[in-house]
Amino acid sequence: MADDGDGGLRTEGSGGRGGGGAGEPPAGAAAAAGGEMLLNVGLLVLALLAAYRLYLRWGARSGAGGAARQSQAAALPRMKRRDFSLEQLREFDGARNPRILLAVNGKVFDVTKGSKFYGPEGPYGIFAGRDASRGLATFCLDKDALRDEYDDLSDLNAVQMESVREWEMQFKEKYDYVGRLLKPGEEPSEYTDEEDTKDHTKQE
Repeated sequence: MADDGDGGLRTEGSGGRGGGGAGEPPAGAAAAAGGEMLLNVGLLVLALLAAYRLYLRWGARSGAGGAARQSQAAALPRMKRRDFSLEQLREFDGARNPRILLAVNGKVFDVTKGSKFYGPEGPYGIFAGRDASRGLATFCLDKDALRDEYDDLSDLNAVQMESVREWEMQFKEKYDYVGRLLKPGEEPSEYTDEEDTKDHTKQE
């Protein structure tokens, strides 16, 4: 009986200690959960800070000016069909002229309605008034992707040329096709009013 009692006491004692031990893991788990929560809050704060910095860089910069450009772009009449030399294309960079054009795979598109992207302060503004083919094919957003002379893209590989064609199709779906980018010495086409209302897709 005494042994049983001692055993019982020992059992209770160990049970009590065990109870204390059982109580410790939840406390440890709570501490771990608290640490994880702090980590998540810290990551959230960093993400919000990064988003705010991006807003300051692009959003605020193009805020009132961007809205004004969008309004100005909406007021512009649809451009008549015509072809462009590189020199003529450069006039339409959104700075010297409110209309923004760029060329992809020999075709010129009016991207004025996307001025927040292709305008002077937009992330792709470097392509405004230029042939964007090489930059889009090589995912390069700096001046190395631009050529001051006509670029026949002959040094691009098959994958890069396929990328250029895919970009061309995307621009055709989203923006107005205006005309062709002329090769050196090439004469511009004479477009009729009927041709002016539909895409001129012939690439010479």
